Amino acid sequence: MTKFLSVVGARPQFIKAAMIHTAIDRYNQKNRQADKIEHRLVHTGQHYEHNLSEIFFAELPLPKPNHYLDVGSGSHGAQTALILEKTEKALIHEKPDAVIVYGDTNSTLGAAVAAAKLHIPVAHVEAGLRSFNRSMPEEINRVVADHLSNVLFCPTQTAVKNLKLEGITRGVLLVGDVMLDSIKAFKPLTQKHTPLLEKLGVKSQEYILATIHRAENTDTYEKLAVLIEAFAKINRPIVLPMHPRLRDLLNSRVEFAPLKGTLARAQHVRVIEPAPYIDMLMLEANARLIMTDSGGVQKEAYFIGVPCLTLRDETEWVETLQGGWNTLVEISLSKILRQAKTSWSTKRPRTRPNLKNFGGGNAADRMVAAVLKFLRQKSISV
Repeated sequence: MTKFLSVVGARPQFIKAAMIHTAIDRYNQKNRQADKIEHRLVHTGQHYEHNLSEIFFAELPLPKPNHYLDVGSGSHGAQTALILEKTEKALIHEKPDAVIVYGDTNSTLGAAVAAAKLHIPVAHVEAGLRSFNRSMPEEINRVVADHLSNVLFCPTQTAVKNLKLEGITRGVLLVGDVMLDSIKAFKPLTQKHTPLLEKLGVKSQEYILATIHRAENTDTYEKLAVLIEAFAKINRPIVLPMHPRLRDLLNSRVEFAPLKGTLARAQHVRVIEPAPYIDMLMLEANARLIMTDSGGVQKEAYFIGVPCLTLRDETEWVETLQGGWNTLVEISLSKILRQAKTSWSTKRPRTRPNLKNFGGGNAADRMVAAVLKFLRQKSISV
């Protein structure tokens, strides 16, 4: 029996790991006992609140973690160091044949370093993504994880090219996007969750869904003030699932108190707790417009076919900019208000999003097969 160990710690990683786990189940059903895969799970605790952690194990086909590291929040250095230390202990205990890391979080970085130093093969889901903005901690995490990985799962051809520019060609595979697997699997379930719209006092196609959480937008008063003022001045219903990072900043930093007041007075802004995955998909699918700084949310918007304004100067998902479905917007009050007004009043693009750029929705099966092939041959041809 072969042992895979996934290291997860944040909302998008739970979803991706659930798709890998489902693919492993499919593989095991077709193979004899000796050839089966045992899938173990390490949860670092980087996201630890119920709606960003435990709820995913209840609503997704994902088993309870075998190891919960409880690292909590902290500075990037302190959190990454704790993840590295505790993941190393879990790996020594489990002795997996391969470690799977996901995306670009501190959990990804810490786990990749721990596994590489123990000479355990690393498979990186969502390899090759680049925003080319090294001021973003996520960009540092991506680059380091890619250079430590043995098997690099690229969701798009652009990702393959990015790795080649950095001299990485060995072990690189274009497999498609595992998040498209999840959209295909779970979007049909969202119909049962539409009563949430009535509870929020909004109607389908008559509200904006907004999310902000990245450090570059929330850690400085100037940028956060622009974003909150923009939400307050957009004269349309807005549903704002508030990330714990933003909530804690508004509650703990005295200088941010005026921004908290601005949100409170904006009666058209419905501030809610972070939404469980199926609820979030439902909110995305029924929104007229999405405004976000999240890589995952902008991509989900593209997959579902909802126009999106990405509140950043760049995106690692450049394919979503095709056809007018995603638009980058500088953190400027006038530009955000102007683009929000234009996007709200403009009909959706005629051409549907090109999902061929992201594979056919069976990326997880390809990933499982590729890791097995690597372990058996210790090499992968591009």
